[in-house]
Amino acid sequence: MKTLNAFLLFVLFSISGALFAAQVNVNTADAEALSSELSGIGQSKAEAIVAYREQHGPYMKIEDLTNVKGIGVGTIERNKTRLTVE
Repeated sequence: MKTLNAFLLFVLFSISGALFAAQVNVNTADAEALSSELSGIGQSKAEAIVAYREQHGPYMKIEDLTNVKGIGVGTIERNKTRLTVE
C-alpha cells in the first residue's frame, strides 16, 4: 500500500508540474530564457529564434518557428504546452 501511495503522489506532482509550467512567449523572451525553459533549445538555437524575430517581425503562430534553421516540428511538439506567441 505504501508503494502505491508513493506512486500516486509521484504521478500527482508530475502532472501538476506540467500543468503549471510557465509559458514562454517566443515574441518577447530573450535567448537566455528560451534556452533555459525549452527542451531541445540550446543557446545557438535560442539566438536564432531571436534573430529571426528581429529580422522578420513577431511570430504569428507557434508553427512559424519551423522557419528558423534547426527548429523542426519535433521540437515544437516537445514544447507546445510551454510555447505562446501572445
